[in-house]
Amino acid sequence: MKRVKNLSAAFILFALMAGQYELKGQEKDSTVVKTDTAKVKKDDKKKPSMKSYKEIITDKAVSDQGIFTVHKIDDKYYFEIPDNILKKEFLLVTRLTKAAAGMRYGSTGYAGDQIGQQVVAFEKGPKDKILLRSISFVDYAKDSTSDMYNSVTRNNVQSIIKAFDVKTYGNNKKTSVIEVTDLLNSDNEMVSFSTNYKEDFKVGAFQKDMSFVNFVKSYPNNIEINTTKTFARTLGRPIQGIPAANLPKVSGNYTVEINSSFVLLPENKMQARYFDPRVGYFAVGYTDFDLDPQGVKRVSLVKRWRLEPKPQDLEKYKKGELVEPAKPIVFYIDPATPKKWVPYLIQGVNDWQKAFEKAGFKNAIYAKVPDPKVDPEWSLEDARFSAIVYKPSDVPNASGPSISDPRTGEILESHINWYHNVMMLLRNWYFVQASPNDERARKIEFDDKLMGELIRFVSSHEVGHTLGLRHNFGSSSTVPVEKLRDKKWLEKNGHTPSIMDYARFNYVAQPEDNIGESGIMPRIGDYDNWAIEWGYRRFFQYNTPDLEKEYLNKWVIKNLKDQRLWFGTESNPFDPRSQSEQVGDNAMIASTYGIKNLKRIIDNLEKWTQTPNEDYNNLGMMYDQVTTQFRRYAGHVSKYIGGQMETPKTAEQSGVVYEVVAKKDQKEAMKFLEDNIFTTPQWLLKKEIFEKTGKTPVKTVEDIQNGVLARILSPMVLNNMYQMEAVDQNTYTTVELFSDLNNSIIKKDNPDVYGRNLQRNYVDNLIRLVDSKSSDRSDVSAIVRGNLVMIKKDLSGRADSNTVNKYHYEDLVFRIEKALDPK
Repeated sequence: MKRVKNLSAAFILFALMAGQYELKGQEKDSTVVKTDTAKVKKDDKKKPSMKSYKEIITDKAVSDQGIFTVHKIDDKYYFEIPDNILKKEFLLVTRLTKAAAGMRYGSTGYAGDQIGQQVVAFEKGPKDKILLRSISFVDYAKDSTSDMYNSVTRNNVQSIIKAFDVKTYGNNKKTSVIEVTDLLNSDNEMVSFSTNYKEDFKVGAFQKDMSFVNFVKSYPNNIEINTTKTFARTLGRPIQGIPAANLPKVSGNYTVEINSSFVLLPENKMQARYFDPRVGYFAVGYTDFDLDPQGVKRVSLVKRWRLEPKPQDLEKYKKGELVEPAKPIVFYIDPATPKKWVPYLIQGVNDWQKAFEKAGFKNAIYAKVPDPKVDPEWSLEDARFSAIVYKPSDVPNASGPSISDPRTGEILESHINWYHNVMMLLRNWYFVQASPNDERARKIEFDDKLMGELIRFVSSHEVGHTLGLRHNFGSSSTVPVEKLRDKKWLEKNGHTPSIMDYARFNYVAQPEDNIGESGIMPRIGDYDNWAIEWGYRRFFQYNTPDLEKEYLNKWVIKNLKDQRLWFGTESNPFDPRSQSEQVGDNAMIASTYGIKNLKRIIDNLEKWTQTPNEDYNNLGMMYDQVTTQFRRYAGHVSKYIGGQMETPKTAEQSGVVYEVVAKKDQKEAMKFLEDNIFTTPQWLLKKEIFEKTGKTPVKTVEDIQNGVLARILSPMVLNNMYQMEAVDQNTYTTVELFSDLNNSIIKKDNPDVYGRNLQRNYVDNLIRLVDSKSSDRSDVSAIVRGNLVMIKKDLSGRADSNTVNKYHYEDLVFRIEKALDPK
């Protein structure tokens, strides 16, 4: 130990001597070092203190007081943030207020479109800083005393996305003043496109010298920032309908006007309601680490507006009396909307008032035209206001998105997108589904009253989405098909229980039924009333989502005894009850009636589409609409093949959740396909239409037949059938399917051009299923191979005097041999 100590001392002495030697050898440098050190110390002493409030916020400031005070001094912008706002969460929503010419793509890129959303919060940082954090709600633990809470918090640090120097403090150091000029004038996700939207619109480099701030306004609960920004245009931007290779290499800029809304999320959080798959609501969610003591649970909360009785009406509401909500749902109509359509858009919103009465609220929702005298602060961009935004677009569509609090699902506002060309879509739908029953639809240009009623229907549908409701594609399947021809029943019930279904119009009704508008057009129905009651009825005896869960479950079970209140799964690919564009409980019967009406339309198509002094474009367009509708019927029926029904249930409900479609129904579907699809639909092949439009009959039929074959011979369907055979031995099997297809397609003698195409496409579909690259390891592959062998044997022995047919059979045999033995 003593030796080590002496060695250490010697080492230290040596180091000191080496240091002295170095200093002696660099005496001039030594002076410099000393001077620099002195300079640093001197600078530290002279470090300027923070400027006073009046030195920063001078008499030149134009100030706007609200949740923050916004100061504008020349071209500089400052936020004065009170301490009591720090750490509070803001929903940041960014929208286009003026869209760039040439930037639109599909149904996006229009004024009013959202281009970004996130939750942020300001907080104090070290060294006189204000930090802006992005808040995530992916993972959650609510018990702050638990070890899990600390673990979740440590592993979910909220990102700092911006740091600001505090320029000065005000109001006895209870407010912090930061300069935001650079933030507003730059390209970032707070005041510009989020990354994914930049990619969608092919927005290039930010052009700072051609960008500027228009205004910043402060309101009691929100800040509105409006900027003009210019970006380089990406070369070779794709245009809908034009192959990328054919596009010119265009350069230049996009200039847009962008509005960013910082909206304070409610401190008094709305009581959430857990998602229930038996009632169709949109949802927000997170992973909860508290609910399951032995794991984690994905929590989904339904999206809905905060409707509450006024304090003075609370007891009335509890007694079951109708009361007005403290804050109703109000939609403003975009002033750019053509005046003649405004009343119909308003009525489409107001039609929901009756549904909300089921939940205990009267006058809960309405629409209005903004009046500067009554609504002086109204702005289309202000996130406090919901609106129906009219867009000068050739996109035939409308949509109903909404912005919600990710913590509770509370809907805060909505901008319904209303595209001008939705009227063409409505005209086409109504023409091919209703013209045999409504003579007003037997022309290309509808009268304003009829178009107005169609607009009203779509307005109600899109408003339903903004109330939280998803599509209910199963609703119409609860209606017996024959009731769709019963005038009295339809006037009372409508042709579908839900306007949220895609059961556009009653195409089953026949002209001799004398069904009027009330039996043809959709309306808010029994399911919609029930869904609004389930989502918006308040149960004040239960003050948490967990406490009301048992009651809600019993309530749902009780109400679902009425099958008209059933919500069909929106996305199940196997359930024939849940389909868009379908009406009635049996697609085979409904489609047969639908085809009868299409035949009536085809017989009158030229007369009903004639337009003076114009060519036959309208005839060609509406012929395509007829074939599209026919293809829909074929699709509805095809879904029965290999079908499996899904009915979500809780443990307290009896019966099965998954059920194979009955064999008799699948056989009925195959018979329909044989009679209407695999047998050439001659009624569709009008020579005079082809002569005037240039349409090709062979391709028309082939496309419809191929659509059916692609569905029922898809690996998805065949494997589902194979799995169902193991569950239910009485089900429709893959072997029976191929036997029926062979009888319908292959065994027909003397095929014409349509029959040959069908046989060839059928064989080609089978060959694709046994492709050597297939990863199928089930019996399906073997069954398909066996079926091809049978078809080859059948075709090999055929004799036909028709030379084309002879060559056709030889070609099919060659294709099969090559597929079965590629070598």
